[in-house]
Amino acid sequence: MGKHKTKQFAAMKRMISLKDHRIKEKDRAKTIQKKKKDPSKLKEREVQKHPSCLFFQYNTQLGPPYHILVDTNFINFSIKAKLDIVQSMMDCLYAKCIPYITDCVMAEIEKLGMKYRVALRIAKDPRFERLPCTHKGTYADDCLVQRVTQHKCYILATVDRDLKRRVRKIPGVPIMYISNHRYNIERMPDDYGAPRF
Repeated sequence: MGKHKTKQFAAMKRMISLKDHRIKEKDRAKTIQKKKKDPSKLKEREVQKHPSCLFFQYNTQLGPPYHILVDTNFINFSIKAKLDIVQSMMDCLYAKCIPYITDCVMAEIEKLGMKYRVALRIAKDPRFERLPCTHKGTYADDCLVQRVTQHKCYILATVDRDLKRRVRKIPGVPIMYISNHRYNIERMPDDYGAPRF
């Protein structure tokens, strides 16, 4: 009777370690020497700077004409609710409003294709100001969050729940949203540290 051979699956090739003594000296991985911490040395830590435009919960950079950053969903929901974006913004804030659209949001609308051609036509309205993007990729949410964090002069217009949740954590940025077929603005919280539900 012949011996029954068992098949070996996924036989792995053994890799030699770069620190192995059989490897030539020059090709060997260098051992990292840990630096001893000096207890007398001052500890450096990065503290987030608060923008000078914020006076407690009051943002001094917000004022007419209002600069409103618009996202894709906001345009789509405005079309569904049959709202003229610029006119409805003025009705909400009782002042001149300038809607801003970033390259990322524009690219997002263009990607959506023919179904959203009305949204694209609205986004190309001459009353809308274009904001060029310098970063890579076209993920609009990250781009908008980064913009409102850097520049506190914007109001963010969105109906996206996740984006709203992210922006609420940034002090001094009001959110415009759609409810009951009109635009509303979220009141600035009395205390930024208070939990929001």
